[in-house]
Amino acid sequence: MNLKPLGDRIIIKTIPQKEVTSSGIILPDTVNKESRKEGEIVSLGGGEKVKKLNLKKGQKVIFSEYGGSEIKIDNEEYKILNHDDLLAVIE
Repeated sequence: MNLKPLGDRIIIKTIPQKEVTSSGIILPDTVNKESRKEGEIVSLGGGEKVKKLNLKKGQKVIFSEYGGSEIKIDNEEYKILNHDDLLAVIE
């Protein structure tokens, strides 16, 4: 993918939520939509605020549910987020 975000934006690939728990319980769609949103960083913009966050490609993050813009490239879904839409880094 040759897509570079501008300024303080970040492109992430969303990680689909599990539809079945580890004990085998199937979760309905309403539960999946309300659960946390996770993604993996694919590309980072060159803005100062993004640099201060010390983010790297490949890191998994939690982002705000309604933040950013969704795009689809080569049948893959991505999200372009502003640095303010990131909530946490998963370590």
